[in-house]
Amino acid sequence: MTIKVGDKLPAGTLFEYIEVEGEGCSLGPNAFDVSKSTAGKTIAIFGLPGAFTPTCSAQHAPGYIQHAADFKAAGVDEIWCVSVNDAFVMGAWARELKSEGKVRFLADGSADFAKATGLTLDLTAKGLGLRSGRYSLLAKDGVVTVLNNEEGGGYAVSDANTLLNQINA
Repeated sequence: MTIKVGDKLPAGTLFEYIEVEGEGCSLGPNAFDVSKSTAGKTIAIFGLPGAFTPTCSAQHAPGYIQHAADFKAAGVDEIWCVSVNDAFVMGAWARELKSEGKVRFLADGSADFAKATGLTLDLTAKGLGLRSGRYSLLAKDGVVTVLNNEEGGGYAVSDANTLLNQINA
C-alpha cells in the first residue's frame, strides 16, 4: 500500500554521512530514527531513484538546494533527499552538489523506507534493482500533509517549485 496524505511516515532508520563531528554525531555514517527526527518538525522530503543519475543530479536535487532558503522562509525546518544508496555515496553526492546546510542527503540502503512508504520503482531490468520512486512530500510532526508521487519515475510534479508553491498556497 502506498502512503497517502494523512498517514504517518513509517518508522525506520535512515543513514547520513557526516563530514564533521559534532552535536552527538560522529564522523562517517550516522543512523537517524525517522520518527524521532520528524517529531515536532516540518520536513520537506524528496525521494529519487539514485545518486549521480542524470535527472536526479541535473534537476531534482539542485532545485531543492537552490530553494533551501525559500523552504525555510515557508516554515520548513529541514529538507531531506532520500535515495536507495549507501551513506558513503549519498555523502559524496551531497559534497559534489554543495548541499551542506541546505539539504540532508539520507541513505535508505536496503530500501526499507521506500518499501514501507510504497513509493518504490523497480529498475531491475536496468540493473539497478528496487529503488525509491521519485516523489516529494511535506510532513508535519511525522504526518504527510502533501504528497506528489511521480508514477513510473517521471519528473513532472516532485520538483522544488511545485512543493514550495503548495506549501505557500
